[in-house]
Amino acid sequence: MTWFIFIGDMVVMLFMVVLAAWVFYRGSDEVIDHSARIPLEDEQPATGTSADPHEGDARG
Repeated sequence: MTWFIFIGDMVVMLFMVVLAAWVFYRGSDEVIDHSARIPLEDEQPATGTSADPHEGDARG
């Protein structure tokens, strides 16, 4: 069973490497740059809260 899981992981890893290489070699620089951009600040800002995160709780 361990070998089955290991070989399955290697097949998935091979697929991901081939996919990354295919995108890298087939895509233009603009497409690669656009797909490489990820939002670094993707949390939604809290609305209606005070600046003190512990205000109103037992730690006070």
